[in-house]
Amino acid sequence: MHSFKTANEAFHDLYWRIVRNGVDFAGTKTLFNIGFEIQSPSYKDIHDSKVKRSWSKEYAEAEWQWYLSGDRNIKKLGELYGKVPEIWKRMADCNGDVNSNYGWQWQRNSQLEIVIEKLKQDSETRQAAISIYDGKEIITYPFDTPCTYAVQFTIVDNKLNMSVVMRSNDLWYGFCNDQYQFSSLQQLVARETGYSLGTYYHFAHNLHLYNDKLPDNNTRIFHK
Repeated sequence: MHSFKTANEAFHDLYWRIVRNGVDFAGTKTLFNIGFEIQSPSYKDIHDSKVKRSWSKEYAEAEWQWYLSGDRNIKKLGELYGKVPEIWKRMADCNGDVNSNYGWQWQRNSQLEIVIEKLKQDSETRQAAISIYDGKEIITYPFDTPCTYAVQFTIVDNKLNMSVVMRSNDLWYGFCNDQYQFSSLQQLVARETGYSLGTYYHFAHNLHLYNDKLPDNNTRIFHK
């Protein structure tokens, strides 16, 4: 298993691994069934100067506050960030609602609340899991399909570990912003349950870079 200290280290390594070893798949370079560990989830800023990913912490934090609100309408994100990114406009239905607001998903049927209570009551529970993508609801996904299957928490050595399983994960935008949201969720659950922060394990069935985010011909693809 690959292990990284921070999300930024993971992004840098995975970017070049996709460039070198990815296969052509649906307009992307893709690696299948990729899992790795982030040892320090609280270090969640992306600042890779060599790849030059222009990541915005301001936006990531606004998205986190949107998730905390439980309001899946993109107007709420616009209030928090000052504007609504085009990608969310494309994913919203005619009312402005999206399925991929993870906060709305984990608050459905009190999933997050139940997980926190299970962890408080039983430090060895295997049931502290939140589901997001649901194949039984696929007919309700005409505009946007959640990329994450599930999030599960486990207490080991008095530390709260988290595992995120994704069906599809764009490294450039998706991973950089999603890991910020899930790391923030892990920190929230750790605070609520009183456990120290453990590791974050991330698994993606399909981890990819869109072709326009690949290095140009003047870039050495074996750069590390």
